[in-house]
Amino acid sequence: MKKILFIGDSITEWGKPEDPEDLGIGYVRLVHDYLRVTYPAAEFSVVNKGIGGNRVTDLANRWEKDVLEEKPDLVSISIGVNDVWRQLDQPDMDQVTPEQFAQVYEGLLGLLHEVEVVLMEPTIIEESVEAVGNQKLSAYVEIVRELGEKYQAKVVPTHKAFLTYLQAGSGVGLTTDGVHMNSKGNMLMAKTWLDAAGESCAKLLGAV
Repeated sequence: MKKILFIGDSITEWGKPEDPEDLGIGYVRLVHDYLRVTYPAAEFSVVNKGIGGNRVTDLANRWEKDVLEEKPDLVSISIGVNDVWRQLDQPDMDQVTPEQFAQVYEGLLGLLHEVEVVLMEPTIIEESVEAVGNQKLSAYVEIVRELGEKYQAKVVPTHKAFLTYLQAGSGVGLTTDGVHMNSKGNMLMAKTWLDAAGESCAKLLGAV
């Protein structure tokens, strides 16, 4: 039985507490359902370890229990939005600088052995390319890209995908509040994830 584990913040957790299957109603659910119908003979489980409000430092605090002890075959990490958002909505709290973000994130990756790793770019803060949140987020996105290259991990270009969508100016929103996804935002995340990591899943599930 192969295990695919997603870890992150509320964007990953989305709807999980109300879901009997503990998958939620967000992009994790969409990826799970796609894999289930695409590889009906494969034996695998999908685990959602998203927790609302998490920053990379919170992942570090629960990495042993929520990742290493789970012994996943593939782990997908989505973190970074709250590391920036807290700088905007709670400026008085201790903040995670880009330097600390890179240091802690790399420490977590260094603990993963013989595991397929997928790194997701943090998505967006406000549905405007020029928003202060997105400008601040760019440094964290670049760190994810650099770590992906260093650790030979698949990088899901979610931030790029969202900016590309916004630049097209369709006028159809992707979030409920500038951060949390509506159904279309979740679909864009799932599609971008599958485009980047779908081949890795196919190999993992014995389809190729």
